[in-house]
Amino acid sequence: MPELPEVEVVRRGLQRWAVGRTVESVEVFHPRAIRRHLAGAAHFAAELAGRTLLTACRRGKYLWLPLDSGDALLAHLGMSGQLLVLAAAAPDGAHLRARFRFSDGGPELRFVDQRTFGGLDVEPLLPVELVPVSVRHIARDPLDPRFDDAAFAVSIRHRRTGIKRAVLDQTLVSGIGNIYADEALWRARLHYARPTETLNRTETARLLSAVRAVMTSALEQGGTSFDSLYVNVNGESGYFDRSLEVYGRRDHPCSRCGTPIRRDVFMNRSSFFCPRCQPRPRRARL
Repeated sequence: MPELPEVEVVRRGLQRWAVGRTVESVEVFHPRAIRRHLAGAAHFAAELAGRTLLTACRRGKYLWLPLDSGDALLAHLGMSGQLLVLAAAAPDGAHLRARFRFSDGGPELRFVDQRTFGGLDVEPLLPVELVPVSVRHIARDPLDPRFDDAAFAVSIRHRRTGIKRAVLDQTLVSGIGNIYADEALWRARLHYARPTETLNRTETARLLSAVRAVMTSALEQGGTSFDSLYVNVNGESGYFDRSLEVYGRRDHPCSRCGTPIRRDVFMNRSSFFCPRCQPRPRRARL
């Protein structure tokens, strides 16, 4: 599933190619693409026709484009969703779910989603935070200038769970998924099952620093692409998968100490870590 760096790459593309343009028409080709818009496809299209996209915003893994109506076009990419800016003459492809044409006659915006876990919606913006209603429970991410490091340090120690489970909780800190959690924990030399209540302020600061370093590096390389499902708005893949230290590298030597990377089953997924650099705590929380 796309994580913060992948979604931020798409947001930056939308800021460049879609913002300031006025929607002429919208076509919806699959009902699941707008299943969160309960009023249906015709209402969804009518809410957007004639509206100008004012900017491109993100919180965690959610994207939204505020409209001049006071509402916003909200997008969640799910596991395989793509927002692509393509010439009108470009072929549709098998997984086209929605098409946005603009009054300037320029490139279209298309929502493509092979697995149909992603979705689009038109929602009102909350008056103070200016986030869509369904995003209000999502915490800020560590790259947000308004992220509160001190409040995070207090909150994570009160969770009484494993550290990886905590950083995957989007109500505590957003945008971190399985891949970047493993990479950040390796950088911070913390085991994924370390009880959160045992973290001190220095270790929490080290964790946040590692998260920011991993995400910044991933952004510089366009995100992580293991297959053709994640691309930016121009259909290009990211290259951070070539820089991964632990994720997907079971039995490969740790680049710091040479110990073979280990894989554990975690939350029906995987956790990759170095057993020497990230020793398992005596008391673990999974």
